[in-house]
Amino acid sequence: MRSYGQTCALAKALDVVGDRWTLLIVRELMIRGACRYTDLQYGLPGIATNLLAGRLDELTEGGVISREAAPPPIATTLFRLTERGTQLEPVIAALARWGAPLLATASSKDVFRLHWLALPVRLNVRDTRPTAKPVRLEIRSGGEPITVETVGDGSVTTRLGSAAAPDASLDGPPMVVLGLLTGKFTLASARRRGLKYSGNREVLRRFQGLPTSQSKSA
Repeated sequence: MRSYGQTCALAKALDVVGDRWTLLIVRELMIRGACRYTDLQYGLPGIATNLLAGRLDELTEGGVISREAAPPPIATTLFRLTERGTQLEPVIAALARWGAPLLATASSKDVFRLHWLALPVRLNVRDTRPTAKPVRLEIRSGGEPITVETVGDGSVTTRLGSAAAPDASLDGPPMVVLGLLTGKFTLASARRRGLKYSGNREVLRRFQGLPTSQSKSA
């Protein structure tokens, strides 16, 4: 592992997570939990196999991730964040919020993976009725579904995969789904942009984006 050789907490942190691709590996493990090498490859389009292997070695050495042998029939190595690795979540959240305005100038050639939606939803959506009965929302946008669940403290959790008997579902372009859940679009505006919503409207009202200066589109 390369080092800046500085007695500085920030420099020491960057010794571990400052290299290219490293924080995106952390992003994938935040979204997926324990996952296989091939899952990481899919979520990191453009990374070379030897570079991914090297970064995983460095993160293991730095105490950010751990490896475990999955039992049959999977019988492969699973990677997951350690407790210290999960402490990077507020760092990832702050960087993602800082970078959000840059999406407006993203190239049409940029790659997008549907499961990436899980992270901004978990970080930016809150339950407006935390004392009410928990509800499940399923996002379907042409790839692996994402389940969003209220957990009773005002926050929501996300996981990849279908929900068992979801209370409502959203289906449509990923950025429209995200825009609706984060308050950029009203439901009517999102529907004009291709979104389909099924379920009780009250369920959708439970999910609300964190306050921003951006007004809702009509």
